[in-house]
Amino acid sequence: MQERGPRINHQIRIRQVRVIDDEGKQLGIIETADALALASHKGLDLVEIAPDQRPPVCRIMDYGKYKYEQKKKDQASKRKQHQVQVKEVRLRPAIADHDRQVRVRAARDFLSEGDKVLLVCLFRGRQMAHKDVGEQVIQSVLKELSDIAKVESGIRMEGKRMVMLLTKK
Repeated sequence: MQERGPRINHQIRIRQVRVIDDEGKQLGIIETADALALASHKGLDLVEIAPDQRPPVCRIMDYGKYKYEQKKKDQASKRKQHQVQVKEVRLRPAIADHDRQVRVRAARDFLSEGDKVLLVCLFRGRQMAHKDVGEQVIQSVLKELSDIAKVESGIRMEGKRMVMLLTKK
């Protein structure tokens, strides 16, 4: 049976432990029963913090408060993390210059937020015969984003779509 977290109080079965008190001072190697008595006298818990040492290192602390603070730290670190998403920017082979500039601006915003950008050039009907035009459109967008973006995966065809994946430099 594997328990989660450190052993506390009566879960500590070894005869002697090295004890650190609630102020951080080392009390030395003490019998476990005496260490438990000392912790309960102060109204705190005896927590095993280094079980691999011989003898194990235990600290006198308020375990409930310790767990609460750990939970708050974990939540704070999760809030600071940014999940990288793949944002899609759709283009057409016959896209107007201003429309292309709008897409470039959107892609620049996505990249500056740390997301990846998937440039997609959609082909319809007879446009499939002129894939080079779509490739030129994607290359022109890449040229405008070259200061902030680098190519993660080059141009490839996926059915009627030509795609290229960009990431932040």
